[in-house]
Amino acid sequence: MTRMNVAETAPGPYRALLQADAALRTGPLDATVRELVKLRASQLNGCVFCVDLHAGEARGNGESERRLYQLAVWQESELFDARERAALAYTDAVTRLEPVGDDLWETLRRHFPDEAELGHLVTQVALINALNRVGVPMRMRPA
Repeated sequence: MTRMNVAETAPGPYRALLQADAALRTGPLDATVRELVKLRASQLNGCVFCVDLHAGEARGNGESERRLYQLAVWQESELFDARERAALAYTDAVTRLEPVGDDLWETLRRHFPDEAELGHLVTQVALINALNRVGVPMRMRPA
């Protein structure tokens, strides 16, 4: 059972988080990458609500079941291209609060040379982690 409905108890701040998400959805970041990083961060953070939501959104965008199954072990999978792997490596480091070393950053920049797209990726990873940090302690569950 959900501990608190933050959308009701703090509607302004929660709505602002959702507005940021809406802005990211209309930006230059590829929808496939966007949903993969949201799902991966949510897996690492243990947010059942967000895992369920973003797996469904990824499937709705045409993502294969097989890639969704292998996302948890993306480092060992051959189903993710170099660009997706760079985004997932960045997501893992940021979500785990590990340093983003120069090698990782340069790999990320090489695969995301468009500054706007890279900025949207950085913001997306930060935002999903913030949303997970609402969902997990509030015990949010899928409908």
